[in-house]
Amino acid sequence: MFGVIGYDSNYFITVMPIPTLPETVAAVDLGSNSFHMVVARLDQNQLVIVDRLRSSVRLGAGLNADKSLDPVVRRGALDCLARFGQRLSGLPAGTVRAVGTNTMRQIQDGGDFLRAANQALGHEIEIISGQEEARLVYLGVAHGLAVSEGRRLVIDIGGGSTELVLGEGMSSAQCDSLYMGCVSLTRWVFADGVINAENMRRAMLRCALEVRPVKRHYRQDQWRTAVGSSGTIKSIGKVVRANGWCDEGISADSLAELRRALLEFGHISAIDLPGLTDERRPVFVGGVAVLSALFDALRIEHLHVSDAALREGLLYQLLGYIRHHDVRDQTVASLIQRFSIDRGQVQRVNGTAMELFDQIADVWGFGQDERKLLEWACCLHEIGLSLSHNGFHKHGAYIVRNADLPGFSRQQQARLAVLVRNHRRKFNRDCFDELPESIRLTMQRLCIPLRLAVLLHRGRSTNTKPTLSLKIKDNQIRVVMSGNDLLNYPLTRTELGCEVDYLAPAGLRLILPE
Repeated sequence: MFGVIGYDSNYFITVMPIPTLPETVAAVDLGSNSFHMVVARLDQNQLVIVDRLRSSVRLGAGLNADKSLDPVVRRGALDCLARFGQRLSGLPAGTVRAVGTNTMRQIQDGGDFLRAANQALGHEIEIISGQEEARLVYLGVAHGLAVSEGRRLVIDIGGGSTELVLGEGMSSAQCDSLYMGCVSLTRWVFADGVINAENMRRAMLRCALEVRPVKRHYRQDQWRTAVGSSGTIKSIGKVVRANGWCDEGISADSLAELRRALLEFGHISAIDLPGLTDERRPVFVGGVAVLSALFDALRIEHLHVSDAALREGLLYQLLGYIRHHDVRDQTVASLIQRFSIDRGQVQRVNGTAMELFDQIADVWGFGQDERKLLEWACCLHEIGLSLSHNGFHKHGAYIVRNADLPGFSRQQQARLAVLVRNHRRKFNRDCFDELPESIRLTMQRLCIPLRLAVLLHRGRSTNTKPTLSLKIKDNQIRVVMSGNDLLNYPLTRTELGCEVDYLAPAGLRLILPE
């Protein structure tokens, strides 16, 4: 069966097969405090959780001042991922989505830990931005809430960051990631374990300063209900309920009672509260300080507690990818509108690039992931024209790499930026060197259909273009043109000659008709 999908009827539509959905999917969340894995099966188009694994890795606590990872914490993290990997070993590529969040974003070791983590898990781990993390948290929480609840505030307190989201239904409208979490705040303020009024005041003030720049977006009049997710908020909810301070969720009064109780203990090691696990105790006071500051700053009176969080959002997004309901397509469509990209040129370039892609895909081993990446590059290759025509491919690459693009991981943005950067003029070898070695050749080869499509449509005309096909052997690309096309298009002939010189330093040999 075939279905029709597309970004926007004004520029192009892609026809793709409707897939057979997998029976089992999984999501892995590499947080700053804990690593989580959830496995679900599809039953009547609904997700049914069949397995959960969690390990308190405390990755954030192992991050040194120079952004390297403590060897002991590193070993523990990789051991955890190996256990996860064993559970996921029977799931094929495309049915597992694994993401790293705040601490994973900060590690600076030349990619060594990420490569080891990928190998231990057996699936690629994507590093996502704070805003993307917030969007996915909202997606997971929203699927467990009634649609009619109106506009809502969602809060997720992690080990290294706190995500705030405003949304309605399944759509998030405002997303922010704040640099404060239960692990990081514990290290900043409660490193010696002492809990007193001054330390609590300092902790809440530090959080208030983090909230201040975005506070206006999350005023109480902007939402109808407030919902919290994550281990920190669920732990606080269990404690206030177990102690009889609040029957459901977390109230402002119950949170104040909890702070008073913590002050009486005087030290983290002495905390002994019904509902609190030994595993959560070391970072509990830091989480309480973060949530207390949010209650004060945003004037929250009551917070509902959700069982769903980032990993559930990952599952729902993964199903969207599988069904071809891809939020990344919406993101690209929004960029086309925002940066006034020429839709007619997008359609022309994309059509030719896909024709060329289909000719070379089998020989070079391209799959659906490469096809989608090429489509997005065709859509965005001229995004830099909004800044300047001079070097616009460089401007475009910067925008794509650094903008907040919902649905895209940092790795995906880096790959897309490389295509945009190298769609014209000389190959920039430094761009490819920044990518994982395993995909550099693939990315260089993927530039070929984009570069040739852009070249053939340089005149931006709907008139007939030269008929061109490609024959591939290793890194040799032979151009085949019908009749005297090369003679009839002298400008194209000249530009193809320049292309020979541009590609040669990358080891790509373009052979033109005699």
